[in-house]
Amino acid sequence: MNISFSAIAMNRQGALVVGAFEGGVLSSTAREADKTCKGALTRAIRSGRFEGKSGQMLELLSPVGLRASRLLVVGLGKPGEITALTAEKAGAQIFDRLSMSGEKQAAVAVDEPAKSKLKAEEFAAQMAAGAHLASYRFDRYRTRQKENDKPSLTGITFMCAKPAAARGQYASLQHVVQGVFAARDLVNEPANTLHPAEFAKRAKLLTRLGVKVEILGKAQMSKLGMGAMLAVGQGSARESQLVVLHWQGAPKSKKPPVALVGKGVCFDSGGISLKPRAGMGDMKGDMGGAAAVYGALMALAGRRARANVIGVLGCVENMPGPEAQRPGDIITSMSGQTIEVLNTDAEGRLVLADCMSYVQRKFNPCAVIDLATLTGAITIALGDCHAGLFSNNDRLAENISAAGKTAGETVWRMPMGSHYDNKLKSKFADMQNISNSPGAGSITAAQFLQRFVEKETPWAHLDIAGVAWSAEAKPSWATGYGVRLLNRLIADHYEE
Repeated sequence: MNISFSAIAMNRQGALVVGAFEGGVLSSTAREADKTCKGALTRAIRSGRFEGKSGQMLELLSPVGLRASRLLVVGLGKPGEITALTAEKAGAQIFDRLSMSGEKQAAVAVDEPAKSKLKAEEFAAQMAAGAHLASYRFDRYRTRQKENDKPSLTGITFMCAKPAAARGQYASLQHVVQGVFAARDLVNEPANTLHPAEFAKRAKLLTRLGVKVEILGKAQMSKLGMGAMLAVGQGSARESQLVVLHWQGAPKSKKPPVALVGKGVCFDSGGISLKPRAGMGDMKGDMGGAAAVYGALMALAGRRARANVIGVLGCVENMPGPEAQRPGDIITSMSGQTIEVLNTDAEGRLVLADCMSYVQRKFNPCAVIDLATLTGAITIALGDCHAGLFSNNDRLAENISAAGKTAGETVWRMPMGSHYDNKLKSKFADMQNISNSPGAGSITAAQFLQRFVEKETPWAHLDIAGVAWSAEAKPSWATGYGVRLLNRLIADHYEE
């Protein structure tokens, strides 16, 4: 998708897009278009139910008096309630409406609405980011796609009073979009292509952006005592990989880095505790947490964020091979704590446990935030609207919640406490990897992870199992959830 910016000009070919506000109030450019069309736009509004509410659209084909092949009016809602997020959604809606229309080019007139906190150039940049996000497709394995099944729209020009300023703001947003696309690509990839070694190989591409990449294999992890993570991958023919990403955007800072940890189970069969057949194919996306961390590091490096960030990706396969761990096995984590494995399908917490120990001991971070498609229970609690947030630090939790709201990747804080912790008592080891009673599966998983937080480090766990992918998601099965949230969090609280 080619995104460009220019001054407002009505004499354009292709689709012309103008805005309207709630109550049917036309923007200045829309009024000009209506005048050129001799009131056709006003008559169309009066004869229909278009009220200018957010998400509403009205379309006129071959409008008289304009060179444009179609005139599209987009409802923007109340001017005083327009935010960067609503502008982004409007851009996505414009692309969705025109992408398969047969139009090749579109021009969007962005007027600065009265009472809005957004300037026209910021409005245009955010709309452009929304359109770019909506343009994502994962078609690399299609070989017989018909031309009419492909998007016709190849470029959108966003027109405003200060196109150079809009272009400058979009330049930063574009890196975030690219990070989201990278995360979506990783989650959408089939597991026969994206195994741990391939994930690590792709991580090396981030060196082009200035990210330092370290990869630890089985021998190195064994020497570090990472028995929990290695136990998960021992049933697979694919060797587990620990990928460490370093972004040092504030090299002179004396502050410790923030650490992002991602569960990277490239395929989760459940191991010996084999999953049911239905839905197992979706387990290629069980590395959504690692994909989000990867995408976030790409975004931060791309826009040259002035922060020091460590990303750790625990990349494994959980397979029922001859060397696979068994229910009842007792393993020793890097922290020295022992774990009785009662269910080999509760493997993500074992991976995260050692990754969290590694990053804390190696880098002494100011905060640790882990992301994981960890439990099906979180989808029962929150569906596909929010990620589950668990934390030992109120301020960190509040910052994450605010960042998620601003970025459009919302979270809901869940409870924690000693009552849930008691459910992890083992008869033979320091803990067991699942609860000893039904219910609260997501909470007990978080309680498990909290046992690997050292020195009262501020820590947050995001269970993204309900939001990392969705059969109903647009424009792809994988959402890339977490990239924008993490980028916003670091921009607001960790950059210097």
